[in-house]
Amino acid sequence: MKTVLAIESSCDETAVAIAKGTREILCSEIASQVEIHQPYGGVVPELASRNHNLAIRHVLASALESAGLTLPEIDAVAATAGPGLASSLLVGDTTGKAIAIGLGKPFYSINHIEGHLLSPFIGDEKGIRPCVALVVSGGHTLLVDIRDVSDYEVLGSTKDDAAGEAFDKVGKMLELPYPGGPEIDQLSREGNSTTYDFPRSMIDSGDFQFSFSGLKTAVFYQLQKLPEPVPSDLLPDLCASFQEAVVDVLVAKTLAAARTTNRNLVTVSGGVSCNSRLRKKMTEACDSAGFELKIATPHHSTDNAAMIAFAAAAQIESGVAPSALDTDVNPNLAIQ
Repeated sequence: MKTVLAIESSCDETAVAIAKGTREILCSEIASQVEIHQPYGGVVPELASRNHNLAIRHVLASALESAGLTLPEIDAVAATAGPGLASSLLVGDTTGKAIAIGLGKPFYSINHIEGHLLSPFIGDEKGIRPCVALVVSGGHTLLVDIRDVSDYEVLGSTKDDAAGEAFDKVGKMLELPYPGGPEIDQLSREGNSTTYDFPRSMIDSGDFQFSFSGLKTAVFYQLQKLPEPVPSDLLPDLCASFQEAVVDVLVAKTLAAARTTNRNLVTVSGGVSCNSRLRKKMTEACDSAGFELKIATPHHSTDNAAMIAFAAAAQIESGVAPSALDTDVNPNLAIQ
């Protein structure tokens, strides 16, 4: 089994991980920038790239120490090629290529979305299997039919906001701390999800496309009817009602896709897969429908390098050739 060192820097997390083939993640180190971007209510690209440059050497050293390895013991190097912020992607991509050149080892450019797609299989002794995969994060909401490693068909995506983006934007409307998703999840546990009747956009569209901008607008108009600032006792019901609308659509579309493709396995990954209500309702729905469900662990749900190392190891074991060293990053890289 090849030892793969991977770097993830697509947005605001500087991450390095080392995998021993697809069987074991030896280490996974992450330097978060949440506190840096919190005052701005979102990620500032220039700040993100600057702090990647400041953190990458330390995170790399920490990963090697955690794994008990030195650079010469690495068999292959990987880095996220996209999608993401161009200035952030360049830090990890350039560092990864420099290490590969210095070691004389193969380099793999990895699609960030492919990392998410395969992350539920990390640690699974049965390996990567055909399934319908929901990738749901701040930048992506996708339903994908996974046939095999590097063999994917996108069944549907969002026409506007990603689900995680909608969570963060509604959180900002409610004047909650950034990022808004975890705050809404927490407040929702004390709320009544039937208090406000928010739309379930495209839930009966007959396809696997998503749209969350209308839901976000509905929350905005509801807020116009309430005192400003919103009384704290109303926040749990608002959060629960909004969250329920998002989750209902995600669960309904995912199960419809599984039935259409005749897949018995459903996987969920991406930052929003940490949402407690989504995990509960997806588990209940899959149990009721007789589908096996695998949800990425919380550590492998948000941006991390373990999923990039795992995806690279899977490509190596499937016979995929290394990437050319002149391959550029692509902020709009799609899954194919």
